Amino acid sequence: MTKPLSPPSIHPPFAPYSHGVELPPGARTVLCSGQLGITADGTIPPDCAGQAKVCFDNIFAILAEASMGPADIVKINAYVTGREHLKPYMEVRNGLFGDPLPASTLMIVSGFARPEFVVEIEAIAATPA
Repeated sequence: MTKPLSPPSIHPPFAPYSHGVELPPGARTVLCSGQLGITADGTIPPDCAGQAKVCFDNIFAILAEASMGPADIVKINAYVTGREHLKPYMEVRNGLFGDPLPASTLMIVSGFARPEFVVEIEAIAATPA
């Protein structure tokens, strides 16, 4: 359904992701707001990997409500509060996604609404109309 775009004229991705993703005409899309690592009962894991897992679980729950799943994700934007969180976040992300790989952005930010959060993830998903 989607077409990964990684032109040979630019540097290859630094990790498992696509530089771009082309959607077919008329694709149905879902845009997920940034999700923090907090469960429905208010539990917040103490580490980045745990919080990233919860973020993705929350995104998958949102997508399930639209009859979509992880394989429908075409773009991920993630934000972490320090370089020490890059590797744990990427290990979680890389364990969840295969071909075709979504496009992905990862940024280091100064913080979130509450200091215990170290990662926030938003996603865009698409399926045929």
